[in-house]
Amino acid sequence: MEIKIQSIHFDATEKLQAFIDKKIAKLEKSYDIQKVEVVLKVVKPATAMNKEVSITAYVPGNSLRVEKVCDTFEEAIDLGVDSLKVQLQKNKEKTRDY
Repeated sequence: MEIKIQSIHFDATEKLQAFIDKKIAKLEKSYDIQKVEVVLKVVKPATAMNKEVSITAYVPGNSLRVEKVCDTFEEAIDLGVDSLKVQLQKNKEKTRDY
């Protein structure tokens, strides 16, 4: 699985990139994911709730997308991965029904 991390308006640290890789790798164990794109963005630097994370997972025949805005990137990634798990499970059940 290919993981692409893009940071807008700042440079992502190695620690943050390792955190993202670890969280996304857990999804790969349960689901057939071809590629994941993670976009990190600082919306308004001086305000709270300014870290925006967008996760797009490409599965066979479909792409699933999650967007979260939180105080920290780690929190947003945690919530995004949880939401993505739900979408992946629904997608897996839908394809199994056919």
